[in-house]
Amino acid sequence: MQRLGDFRLPPFFNYPPYFTLQPVRETREKQVQLWKDLILDYCRSQKIHTISLEEDFPLFSNPKIERSLSHEAKEVFLAALVSEGRAEWMDKGHKKCLILWLRIQDWANLITNFVKDNGLEVMTIEEIRSGIDTRGTELEGIDRGVLMRALRQLEQKGKAAIFKGTSADDEGVKFSV
Repeated sequence: MQRLGDFRLPPFFNYPPYFTLQPVRETREKQVQLWKDLILDYCRSQKIHTISLEEDFPLFSNPKIERSLSHEAKEVFLAALVSEGRAEWMDKGHKKCLILWLRIQDWANLITNFVKDNGLEVMTIEEIRSGIDTRGTELEGIDRGVLMRALRQLEQKGKAAIFKGTSADDEGVKFSV
């Protein structure tokens, strides 16, 4: 089985037709689903939060079979993720996409469980993203924008209070879960 670093690629990755948008509706639906799953799995395993259509992205080409996705195919696959709430375009031109391998609500639940499991009450935003407690967890390296949206969702439910310090390093959150 082919690998991309430590990520195991699915068998379809070596099948040239999957790098070309398929004209038959049923085949294209299957193709789109396979690519959506692959993009989410890869981004989650590599902790990748954004994909730019104007930069090389390892999944979008396979040198072994000399195939690459067209710009249109990349946009179709990312747009399918957007339509399911698993990604968001970061610009009007649809050139950069925020990948949500977990939906915002799922991130909020993950944070809640992490805080409960570790008996934490107050953390800075940076501690959540890169602190000792989050090392080796899904929270390590979380996109700051995604984190803030999940924390605001917790705040709206009365499970957290976000507080501002004098600088971005001082921003924190008090949990009440």
